[in-house]
Amino acid sequence: MIKWINTQFWGIVARLILRNRIIILLLIAAMTVFLGMQWKNMRFSYTEANLLPDNHPVNVEYIKFLNIFGEEGNLIILAVKDSAVFTPENFNAWNRLSKQFNAKPEVASVISTENLKKLIKDEENQRFDLENLVTGEVATQAEVDEIKNELFKNLPFYKSLLFNDEGTIRTAVYLDKEIVNTIVRKDFIYDEVLPIIAAFEKETGLDLRVSGMPYIRTLNSQNIVDEISLFIGAALFITSLIFFFFFRSFRATFISMVVVIIGVMWAFGILGLLHYEITVLTALIPPLIIVIGIPNCIFFINKYQQEIKKHGNQAKSLQRVISKIGNATLMTNVTTAAGFATFIITKSKLLKEFGIVASINIIAIFILSLLIIPIIYSYMSLPKEKHLNHLNKRWIGGFVNWMEQTVRNHRKGVYIASASLLILSIIGICQIRISGSLIEDMPQRADFFQDIRFFEEEFDGIMPLEILVDTKRKNGVLKLPTLKRMDQLEQLIVDTPELSQPMSIVSLAKYSRQAYFGGLPKNYTLPASNENAIISTYVAKSKSDVNLLTSFVDSTGRYARITTFMKDIGTDKMERIEQELRTKIDSTFKDKYDVTLTGKALVFLKGTKYLVDNLIMSLSLAIFLISLFMAYLFRSFRMILISLVPNLLPLLITAGMMGFLGVPIKPSTILVFSIAFGISVDDTIHFLAKYRQELQSNNWKIRKSVYAALRETGVSMFYTSIVLFFGFSVFMISSFGGTVALGGLVSATLLFAMLANLLLLPSLLLSLERSIANKRVLKEPNFRIFPEKKKKEKKSLFGLKKNVDASQEEE
Repeated sequence: MIKWINTQFWGIVARLILRNRIIILLLIAAMTVFLGMQWKNMRFSYTEANLLPDNHPVNVEYIKFLNIFGEEGNLIILAVKDSAVFTPENFNAWNRLSKQFNAKPEVASVISTENLKKLIKDEENQRFDLENLVTGEVATQAEVDEIKNELFKNLPFYKSLLFNDEGTIRTAVYLDKEIVNTIVRKDFIYDEVLPIIAAFEKETGLDLRVSGMPYIRTLNSQNIVDEISLFIGAALFITSLIFFFFFRSFRATFISMVVVIIGVMWAFGILGLLHYEITVLTALIPPLIIVIGIPNCIFFINKYQQEIKKHGNQAKSLQRVISKIGNATLMTNVTTAAGFATFIITKSKLLKEFGIVASINIIAIFILSLLIIPIIYSYMSLPKEKHLNHLNKRWIGGFVNWMEQTVRNHRKGVYIASASLLILSIIGICQIRISGSLIEDMPQRADFFQDIRFFEEEFDGIMPLEILVDTKRKNGVLKLPTLKRMDQLEQLIVDTPELSQPMSIVSLAKYSRQAYFGGLPKNYTLPASNENAIISTYVAKSKSDVNLLTSFVDSTGRYARITTFMKDIGTDKMERIEQELRTKIDSTFKDKYDVTLTGKALVFLKGTKYLVDNLIMSLSLAIFLISLFMAYLFRSFRMILISLVPNLLPLLITAGMMGFLGVPIKPSTILVFSIAFGISVDDTIHFLAKYRQELQSNNWKIRKSVYAALRETGVSMFYTSIVLFFGFSVFMISSFGGTVALGGLVSATLLFAMLANLLLLPSLLLSLERSIANKRVLKEPNFRIFPEKKKKEKKSLFGLKKNVDASQEEE
C-alpha cells in the first residue's frame, strides 16, 4: 500500500493539478480572498506576554493580587533633571503640565507639585487636614526656592515618588485601570501624551523624561508593528535578489515572489481566523514564511529547468516536477513544520500560538508552491537557453569538487575540526546564562529605552515588584505589629541597591506621626505603642481624602501591598534578591501572615525559566519525531544516529557561541534551536535519500554512491542554505535585541548545518561503511523520496503516450 502511494499517488496528484489548472487557481484566489477578509480580526497585543500557564502557582498568585488591587502597571512617570525647572516660568509650566493630564478622562489621578498635599495636624478638632504645597502660579524666584526647600527637606513621604536627592523632580500620572490593556491606551499615548510632552519641551527647552509600563508597552508594541512591514520588505528583497543571482531569470523570480506573497497573505489571514494576537513572536511568522518558502521554489524551478534542458518536453517536465520534487519537498516541509509544532505541547500560550500558526503556514506555503509554480509555467513558453546557463556555472562545479576532495582526502581534518568545535562549544555552553529581563529585548536605540535607563539610574528601576501581605483578619493591616513587620521588610528593600524606595501603608503611618509632632522630618518614623492610639484617633476623625495611600490597602483592611521597582538586572541577581526577600519574610512574618512575592518582574523571570524547561522538552520531542521519521524512512537505527550527528553538532556550536558572545537564553533566542533543527535536518533527508537511491543504482558500492549523492544534492543544498542564511539574517536589522540574536544565531546554525551535512555526514558514511551501508542494515525504505529509475509507459498531459526512458526518469 505504501509503495503504491509512493509510485502512483504523486502521479495522480500531478495529473489532477495540471488538468484542473483553472479550477485550482480559482480556489487559491477564493481562499486568499477569504483569508484576506480575516485580517480585520487581527489584534495587536496590549499586554506583556505572559509566559506562564494560567494554573502555574506564580501566575495564580499574580492573578490573586490583581483581583485585590487591580492592574498594577497603570503608572506613567514624567521627570526632569535640570535646575532650570526651578525658575518661576518653568515651574509654572511644570505645574500646568500636570493639570493638563489631570483633565483627561483616561487619567485616574495625578500626583505632582501642582496638587501635592501636606498633612497638617488640626489640634482643635483632633484630626489631620490636607494643605496644598502650591497655591496658584508662583511669581518670584523666592517662592520657588521656598517650595523646593519644603519639598526636598521636610517631606520625606514623597521622596522617590516625586523627587530624589540629586534634584530630579517627577510627576506621577495614574491611568484609569480599565483602559490599561486596551487600544484606548495606545490612542491616549499617541494622541494626547506625546503631543503634550512635545509642547512642554518646546515651551521650556527642558528635556522631559517619560517612562512607566503603559508608556513603554505602547511604544514597544508600535515598534513591533512597524517592523513587520520592514521584515517582509527586506525578506522579499534579499531572497528575490539571491534567487535572481542564482537563476538569472526575471520570470522565475516573479513566480517565486507570487508564491511567497500569497503565503504571507495567508499567514496574516490565519492569524486573524484564529483570533490570535500579534506578539513579538507571531510577528516573525510572515517573514519566516518568505524565508522558508523560497527554498521550495528553488527545488521546484531548478528541477523544471533541469528537465527542460534534458529533453525539452514541457508536459513531461511539469509532471516530473510535481511527482518527484513534490514528494521530496513534502517530507522536508513536514520536518520543518514538526520543529515548530513541538511548541504546541508547551503550556505557554505565547509559544503554543506561535507553534500552531507557524506549522500551519509552513504546510500552506508548500501547497502553494506545489500548485502555483507548475500551473504558471504551464501557461508560459519554454525557458530560454540563457535561463538554463546557471545549471553549468563553473564556480558551482568548483564548489562541488572542493566538497568531494575534502571528503575523499581530508576526512581526518573534518573530524578534528568537528571535535575541536565540539570541545569549544561545551566550554561556551558552561558560560551561557538565562535572562529574565522585561526590557532587554526592547529597541535600545529608541528614545524611550534611553529614558528607561535614566529612571534606573535616578530612581532604581521601573519594573514593578509587589509584596502582598495577608493579615488573615479584617483591619489587620492597621495594627502596629503588622506595620512594624512591614517596616522591617521595607528596610531590607531600602538596603538592596537594585530595588527602589518602597511605597506602602507604612509610609502613611510614618507621615502621620511626623504631622502629629509638628511636621519635623526627624519624626518621620512609625508611632510607638503609647503614641499609636492617639494618632489613630486623629486618623479616624480625618476627612476621607487624607488617606493618600488607600491604593495600598484593600477595602477590608485585611490585605496590604508593598510596591517597589527593580532595575534591569541579570537572572542570577534577581534570584538572589528573591531568596533574600523570602528569607526575611519567613523570619519576620512567620506563620501569622500569608506573604507572597509577585509583580510583573517576578512573573517574567519565572516565565523565562519555564520556557527554558519547555525548550529542552520541545527540542527533545523534535529530535524524537524526526528520528522516528528517519527510522520509518530508512529502517536502520545506525542510520538514525549518523543522521543526527551533523544536525546536533551545529546546535551545540550555536549554544557555545551564545555563551562566548554573552547572548542569554531568553524568550526570543529560545526559539533558535527548534527552528534550526527542523530546517537543517531537511538537508540530511535529501542527502541520505539520494544516497539510498545511488546505492541501489550502483550495486551497493559505497564510495561511488556517496560521491554521486554529494554531487547531485550539493548544489541544491548550497542554494537553499544560502537563501536561508541571508533570509534569516534579515532579522538582524531589527531594533529588538532578541530578534537580532534570533536572526544571527539561526543563520549561523544553518550555515554550520550545511557544512556538516556536506562534509561530516558523507565522511561518516565512508568511514563506517562496513557497519552501516549494506543491504542488511539499509533495508528497503518505506518511502522513496526520490523515485527509483525504471522504464514504464506514461501518458502525457495532452493524452499522448510517451515511452519514458529510464535515464530521463533519473532525478
